[in-house]
Amino acid sequence: MPQIHLRAERGDYAPLVLMPGDPGRATMMAGLLDGGLEQAKLVNQHRSLLGYTGTYKGKPVSIQTSGIGTPSFSIVMEELLMLGSTTFIRTGTCGGIARGLKTGDVVVATASVPMDGSTRTYLHGDPFAPAADFELTRALIDGARAKGIDPHPGVVQSVDVFYNPDSDYAAKMRSRGVIAVEMEASALFYLAMREQARGQAVRGGCILTVSDTLIKDDDVVGADYMSLDALEAATMKMIEIALEAGTSLA
Repeated sequence: MPQIHLRAERGDYAPLVLMPGDPGRATMMAGLLDGGLEQAKLVNQHRSLLGYTGTYKGKPVSIQTSGIGTPSFSIVMEELLMLGSTTFIRTGTCGGIARGLKTGDVVVATASVPMDGSTRTYLHGDPFAPAADFELTRALIDGARAKGIDPHPGVVQSVDVFYNPDSDYAAKMRSRGVIAVEMEASALFYLAMREQARGQAVRGGCILTVSDTLIKDDDVVGADYMSLDALEAATMKMIEIALEAGTSLA
């Protein structure tokens, strides 16, 4: 039976799913699959949550748009779990928090501070530390290094508000060792850990391109946001890392 938002059947999605937020990026990613976009199967387009399934170097993989923020992301991942997918890699962008991070750098999230409403709702407000799967995280780090990219592993913070006006917004995160801010990882890690606790072999990982940084004195959100062409080139490298890492564990 098709899900409410992903109008697909069990078997339409591969066990491995890469999850960008942007439907345009999902289509771009599908073009990297074997045979290009022409050979990828469009398995969902309802609500513009574009989903594709194909193979990468002969191994099954799906690309599924998650939308922005944990409410959208959690709906999509819950339905993918119902449809039988087991390995999830968020492939997105983030704001750099740690000193030394530059636009275009690659961040591999090891855990996330759950400052979003969806993860808090799942947890009923209980303290919790949503963490990435170790093997998948290691594969992402090793995959980046194999391509000559030095990734930045560390804790990110998942938030609901992009244009946060608080004067200590970035400084507080930085003082706690948070290296980047984004909007979906907490839900990804929590849901994967929940399934593991139920005895299911589910993995969650997250690789991000730094699209802007909050390391200046004024910490203005988006002040040095990358040009679209530069961002596309940087994210393409990140996506290739995710494809290699995910399929290496398939």
